[in-house]
Amino acid sequence: MDTALLSRIQFGLTAGFHFIFPPLTIGMAWLIFYMKSAYLRTGDENYWRMSRFWTRIFAIGFVVGVATGITMEFQFGTNWASYSRYVGDVFGAPLAAEVIFSFFLESFFLALLVFGEKRVSRKALWFASLMVAFGSTLSAFWIIVASSWMQTPAGYEIVNGKAHMVDFWAALFNPSTLRRYLHVIIAAFITGSFFVMGISAWLLKKGKSVQLAKKSLVISLVAAAFFSLVQPIAGHIHMLQVVRTQPVKLAAFEALYKTTKGAPLCIFGIPGRDGNIKASIQIPNLLSYLAFGNFNAVVKGLDCVPKTDWPPVTATFLTFRGMVFLGMYMIILTLAGLYLLARGRLYDSRRFLNFALYSMPVPIIANELGWVSAEVGRQPWIVQGLMRTDQAFSPVVPAGDVLFSIILLCTIYAGLLWAWIYLVRREAEKGMESAPAAIALETPSPARAA
Repeated sequence: MDTALLSRIQFGLTAGFHFIFPPLTIGMAWLIFYMKSAYLRTGDENYWRMSRFWTRIFAIGFVVGVATGITMEFQFGTNWASYSRYVGDVFGAPLAAEVIFSFFLESFFLALLVFGEKRVSRKALWFASLMVAFGSTLSAFWIIVASSWMQTPAGYEIVNGKAHMVDFWAALFNPSTLRRYLHVIIAAFITGSFFVMGISAWLLKKGKSVQLAKKSLVISLVAAAFFSLVQPIAGHIHMLQVVRTQPVKLAAFEALYKTTKGAPLCIFGIPGRDGNIKASIQIPNLLSYLAFGNFNAVVKGLDCVPKTDWPPVTATFLTFRGMVFLGMYMIILTLAGLYLLARGRLYDSRRFLNFALYSMPVPIIANELGWVSAEVGRQPWIVQGLMRTDQAFSPVVPAGDVLFSIILLCTIYAGLLWAWIYLVRREAEKGMESAPAAIALETPSPARAA
């Protein structure tokens, strides 16, 4: 058994499972903040009940996300010790900042949001919802900093065979940080919106909390449509950075084996071992235009580096296209929803409600595919141009131990996934009316007022 391969599988499984929850909770947090703001502005109790309902569901995902994230971070010391020794001075800084500046902020105000409904004013709860949304979004920033530094390292120097940070701001805002962060955060807004939209559709199908479910459906549909339409723009901005800093990854995205003038954009195909794409559908010269604004521009292919430095082309090519196709599906679905809303047929369209319900996993799958294409497309480097992945694992950890941990983690994560789905469904079954009214916040008891 290959320890390096098993360690990669283990990290991929744990990171992939964990990655379900941060985008989901980030998107939900901002929708909850919007509902709290609408209640504060209008005094409409419906917004209060909606926000309480979604806060309970948010808290379930937050707990599972924390549990899986801790497991993932421990692997840097157990399975990837060589990597941690090499880049720990740089890589550890954003991870520490994420805990200090983001996690504690989000955790504290989430506790206030969940348990403080009859103890603090509605303005304090509104502020708590803002801090939860801000904290979760800031947390993502620090993680993206760490991940982006692996893609486009900056602000470091190699001393005695180890990377040392010499410019904090250069490392923080390395060439891919902001563009990747924009792309990821928009994806999070889409993920949270689709989740809220799907459960709202389920409530309408079941005839539960009908008026509140209608409001939640409209809010989430509008948000999902807006961010689904914006995401291709953010993706293109990110692609322009990849063109400049990671041309080999771009070549893998497009299965462009040879440097080409007037490179075509491949809509679909199956990369072959012979350097050709089978059953391909291509638009001539479009890749050159998208990358450089010139239909005849030269786009670097995989032949610009030795074959030993090629990423796994088929996996990168197919996962990238899967992400793009799912993104197009989400645009079509949400625009159809807006059309039905404008015609006054949204709530009665069983077909749309079914699509909304069963499309809840779609943005999650798109996130996973995008993450795989980005990380696999960087291979064989764990830190681009500095350290190869096969040099980064812990050679003293037996392969059998890694395999056992994979089986154990898969068993635990299957249980966590079941528990998450069960608890979310249980909360949804209660309906939104189960949330307490907010009037008591403005009329405290005489004893508490005294």
